[in-house]
Amino acid sequence: MATAFSSDGEAALRRELRAAVAATPRSDLDGFYEMGRATAFVRDGGFRKVALQFPDELLADAVEVAGRMETATGAEMYVLGDTTYGSCCVDEVAAEHVGAEAVLHYGPACLSPCRKLPVLHIFGQQPLDVGRCTEAFRELYPEQQSFVVVLSDVVYAHAMGELEQQLCPEYPNVIFSNLVCGDAPGPAVPGEERKFGRQFLVKAAGGLQDYAMFYVGAEGLTLTNFMLTWNCCPFSSFNPITGCGRRETLSVNRALMRRLYLVERARDANVVGILVGTLGVAGYLTVLQHLRELLSRAGKRSYTLAVGKPNPAKLANFLEVDIFVLVACAQNSLLDSSDFYRPVVTPYELELACNPAREWTGNYLTDFRDLLPGACAHVELPPAVPAAEAVPDVSLITGKMRGAHLCEPLTSQLPHSTTLACRDQTWALAEISPAASFLESRSWRGLEQQLGQTPVSKAAQGRRGIAIAYEDEGCEQP
Repeated sequence: MATAFSSDGEAALRRELRAAVAATPRSDLDGFYEMGRATAFVRDGGFRKVALQFPDELLADAVEVAGRMETATGAEMYVLGDTTYGSCCVDEVAAEHVGAEAVLHYGPACLSPCRKLPVLHIFGQQPLDVGRCTEAFRELYPEQQSFVVVLSDVVYAHAMGELEQQLCPEYPNVIFSNLVCGDAPGPAVPGEERKFGRQFLVKAAGGLQDYAMFYVGAEGLTLTNFMLTWNCCPFSSFNPITGCGRRETLSVNRALMRRLYLVERARDANVVGILVGTLGVAGYLTVLQHLRELLSRAGKRSYTLAVGKPNPAKLANFLEVDIFVLVACAQNSLLDSSDFYRPVVTPYELELACNPAREWTGNYLTDFRDLLPGACAHVELPPAVPAAEAVPDVSLITGKMRGAHLCEPLTSQLPHSTTLACRDQTWALAEISPAASFLESRSWRGLEQQLGQTPVSKAAQGRRGIAIAYEDEGCEQP
């Protein structure tokens, strides 16, 4: 964990720099970026200002694509190169800065519904060897009556129709998922699954647990998200880059044990930092308010923090925070916080820790919208329990007693003025907060001016050299 905060710079000095090579030939830009569909979207909508959002790996083509789109549509095109949060989410905030009326989102996407602007997703048609993928499927599922759901990364969705034509005559029980950008119209029918922009209808009598999952795409966050969510199904995958199929051996149980350990850490926390990891996914404001209410009822202090893309150095500045909860899209919620000073959990894990009415059922949720009122997995907060009647709880980590009951809502508690205290004899008021209390307890509180206390002296020559080895420190003999 120490290397996340500081290093001697040796790795940076030895790193080999390679020139970036554009993954798409210029002669294939029209097909790869679906210029015809994008042009029709802009013309049919009558948009005059359009934002083009590219991930880092496709930025080399941004100027050429924007020029062709302006020529074909007559609209102004603005390239969004550095997104505020994850590149899979539509950056509506950056688009509104230029007054864009619509967004063309290029590259991989989480397909989370947006709040304001109309969006067209263009995933980029990455090549897929359908014949080799079909052979890998037959090797993994030799029984032709197997119940299998075929999922894919969005960049290979264009080839799923051809793969379906190859497999369905031999495998009558194979189901192909469909991509849905935004919320699907109408309520879900019995047996229908709608998650992560995928939609499919389960036909087996035993439900989804009777199916296996076959994923077409490279290993990454999307596959991990699928495996944790549908953890009752065995997974296999085909990697189009290597052309190899395999049975996924990721220990889902071990990953879930790690996540449940973080739930226990959240139960022990007294101060929680709510990290805003998206400003474009619909419902993020509602879930922020829901988490604040939940933490208040659980007797925990909370701060709402907007730090952009979280990293160990940023979050280490908030030492008074015991744990963080990340409000982001389903694909970016599962943040590996092993290198962080404090752990980072998802909204669902925080609910498991603070809502006594929610129990672990084996179904893991990564989409925070499932927790909101009216959603499929919403659980109401139970009534408050007096402290004298609360059942005691013992931490599995520290072994200490802790409170596990909910308090009354804030409106029925003591008035807000009780958070104010007299600071000195002039009756100046100061607000009591966990951050201020934590700062008072620290031995070093930052640089202090100490006006009139520091004697005046002449300037003296300082140390020379670089921080790793000043001249007056000498050299170590090998």
